[in-house]
Amino acid sequence: MTNHSPLSNIPASLRFCVSLIGYGLVCSIALGVDYVRDIEPLLRKSCLDCHGPDKQKSTVRVDQRVSLLRGGDSGLPAIVPGNAEKSHVLALVKGSDPGEVMPPKGDRLTESQIALLEQWITEGAEWPGQMDAVAELTTDHWSFQPVERPTVPINQAAHPVDAFLAEALKVVDVASNGPADARSLIRRLAMVLTGLPPTYEEVAAFEEAFAHNEDQAYTKLVESLLESQHFGERWAQHWLDVIRWAETNGSESNLYRKRAWVYRDYVIGAFNEDVPYDRFVREQLAGDQLGAGEATGFLVAGPHVPAATVGQQETAIRQARADRMDEIMQTIGASVMGMTVGCARCHNHKFDPVTIQDYYALTAVFQGVEFGGRVPELAEDHPRRMRAQEIHSEMFKERATLRKQLGVWEENWGGFAEVQFPITKTRALRVEFQKKATFIDELEVFGPGDYYENVALARAGATLITNPEMTQLRGDLHHANDGYYGTMTWKSRMSKGSDERPWVEIHFQHDEEVGRFRYSSNREYYFETDYLDKMPNGTFPAVRISVLQSDGRWKEIADSKRSKQALTKRPALKEASARLHRHIDLIKEEGPRHSFVGQFRKQPQVTKVLHRGSPENPRDEVAPAGIAILEGDLNLDSSTSDAQRRMRFAQWLTEPTHPLTARVMVNRLWHHVFGLGIVPTGSDFGVAGALPTHPELLDWLASEFVQPEVSEMKPWSMKDMVKFLVTSDAFRRSSSPTEAGMNADASSSLLWRYSPRRVEAEVIRDGVLLASGKLNDAIGGRSFRIHNVKKTYAQWEVVNNHGPDTWRRMLYQERMRRVDDRLFTAFDFPDCGQVRAQRPVSTTPLQALNLMNSDFVIEQARFIAERAIAEAGDDRLRRAFELLLARVPTEEERVVCNEIDLALVCRSLINSNEFAFLP
Repeated sequence: MTNHSPLSNIPASLRFCVSLIGYGLVCSIALGVDYVRDIEPLLRKSCLDCHGPDKQKSTVRVDQRVSLLRGGDSGLPAIVPGNAEKSHVLALVKGSDPGEVMPPKGDRLTESQIALLEQWITEGAEWPGQMDAVAELTTDHWSFQPVERPTVPINQAAHPVDAFLAEALKVVDVASNGPADARSLIRRLAMVLTGLPPTYEEVAAFEEAFAHNEDQAYTKLVESLLESQHFGERWAQHWLDVIRWAETNGSESNLYRKRAWVYRDYVIGAFNEDVPYDRFVREQLAGDQLGAGEATGFLVAGPHVPAATVGQQETAIRQARADRMDEIMQTIGASVMGMTVGCARCHNHKFDPVTIQDYYALTAVFQGVEFGGRVPELAEDHPRRMRAQEIHSEMFKERATLRKQLGVWEENWGGFAEVQFPITKTRALRVEFQKKATFIDELEVFGPGDYYENVALARAGATLITNPEMTQLRGDLHHANDGYYGTMTWKSRMSKGSDERPWVEIHFQHDEEVGRFRYSSNREYYFETDYLDKMPNGTFPAVRISVLQSDGRWKEIADSKRSKQALTKRPALKEASARLHRHIDLIKEEGPRHSFVGQFRKQPQVTKVLHRGSPENPRDEVAPAGIAILEGDLNLDSSTSDAQRRMRFAQWLTEPTHPLTARVMVNRLWHHVFGLGIVPTGSDFGVAGALPTHPELLDWLASEFVQPEVSEMKPWSMKDMVKFLVTSDAFRRSSSPTEAGMNADASSSLLWRYSPRRVEAEVIRDGVLLASGKLNDAIGGRSFRIHNVKKTYAQWEVVNNHGPDTWRRMLYQERMRRVDDRLFTAFDFPDCGQVRAQRPVSTTPLQALNLMNSDFVIEQARFIAERAIAEAGDDRLRRAFELLLARVPTEEERVVCNEIDLALVCRSLINSNEFAFLP
């Protein structure tokens, strides 16, 4: 058999040339670029001084292949073997970005040197002796290591917490204090667990029981306080601090977030009902899928700039979107993970093993989340959902009457209007607006099948047609069916000299059965903000609706103006319509209500790494995932739905083996029980955060929290963990200082004593109202107002912070960003712009002035004096002390105070350390 050469079919005259060309190519491939000969000298001359063994700017070393593979602070790999286009080093040496040029000084690489470097990368970046090195991110930082249950030390302590603390005290040779007296214990316990001081009568009863049987009396007191509905109020406040929850958006306009308070009430209920912490986290990330839709207010708790402020410039819109995603990252990172993940927005984290790819993978998980509101999804047995079913059944009766006797009618839901007409099968609708100009942020069409399926959406295949000559500048038609409400609207106006009113045709992909048309001009303002002097008035232009018939002609099927006129002529139908609208108002009040708890896009956009954090410089696509070093691969991709992304992330975050989740929450609970966390930086467990004072104790508590073995706690029970901590000897110790203790541990971080501290602004204010007898202790509901009604871009002004409408717990005061309440802001009440794992405690003259001279205190001091007189007559001074300090005055105090007006005495007691400090 003859072997034919590949050149055998080529004419002889060309074979010699082809052979030479082939020989040259083979030689070129064989020779290639040699690292030692060609690349190493180049890197040594131009790069090694700044990126070598002695100095590593941007954490890059050019003498290590693995360092170039991983890249530096930018998060972009310096070299991607086989892919020169994605190798960041080439962009740097070519000067593609004037702000990033390497080398920054001295001689630039020549074109031939750059070509050599590019060829070396394309050929695989062969590097003798370093080809086995793998670009893996590693860390030995304690908080990223698995939680392992330590053995409880064996010593004289009976409680595991005390056993661990005793070992640390043994090292510094400091003896712990003995137990506090009964009065100190009940005041401490009541204010820590409920935020309300005990009454004199409660103190006296406890002292009597304590004298008879200390342990029994204390245990009974703990259990009663934990069962109090005020427990949830107290501990909800701590959580709201961390996530920066507020009822305004904090931007220039600082608009009010309508019904954001439903999330606050969810948190109160979760603590009172002792929702397990893993469930608590999952509900806040994916509550719309768990019958707890109001819980997702967590995701949009941070500040944001609304669309009206952003404007319509595309670059500004993209930047604002990136900023909103960063707010979500800050909330999730600080609260649940105890990490400053936002530091990786523009480059790899400077301290922690979090890359820029990690950051954008996290944003991909929540790419479907948008700041705004919706009607929250509630469990079937939720009282509001059950009430809504009752109201809906009444609404259906009225609709049946209108459908049978009228056929077409309009429903006004405040934020939108809905025209109901007979079910019709058609390929298109034509809607004519009976006004000279119209502004539509969204139009929707529904059929008899899925009640909530809008078949007019662009992503459902629907297309819109109108007269382009009537469409106004920056009022593009596509806004009318993009699925988003707000200021991005379709704006249409009659042309001069024409009698043609604004109109739009909605063409479906195929024939659809339709029966409802819904439209709005700025639904977002109506449902999501409040307290503006120019709110949408709930009036809508009349519309005529026609359907496209099979013969190509349009047939009118509804005219909302004529239907209204028909109602006026038929009293029975007019009353049916009135009853229907009363039910609409009722369901908005008593059923699930449109609330500021976030919006979700079913199919989020693709997420890309933004080089240096700029939305104008997108790079590689990233899949939704958690932190890589924490095994955060969620097995998702860019096609995964929003709901699946959030649920899978929630499951990953609450896996018992996750090293951060339990540690972070146990530390928070410890912080609010003892005044300082085992890790003092409660929202930063990273390298830049503080080290734990008792690392073994923290890990033991985290283990016990997830899987109890020693205590009687339920898994993930926050209430049980709080009970476990307050029943330790450490919590019951006297707060008295000792010379040895102060010399060895002045901060009392080793808990040789219970460290006294000033209580928060809320506890002071609520305690004053409790003493006066004016406190309305109702749980939940609308926040009370202290401010004015304002214009959109005006500032909020406090107009009344002391009247009867404000006599609720301070938790229910509208929580406004950038607003000084003129009283308790001085007591370090946060403005909700920054994460507050721990509130600062300052001492300023303004605090004393406010507690002496403010309208609130003057008024309440008068009420306390009047109450003391009414209840004790001539012994009014004693009663005033009982009401404010839960004790009787000393003889010396009686002598001094009897010479002063009683109301002034009350103001002085409110100003005392005894009133404002935990004993």
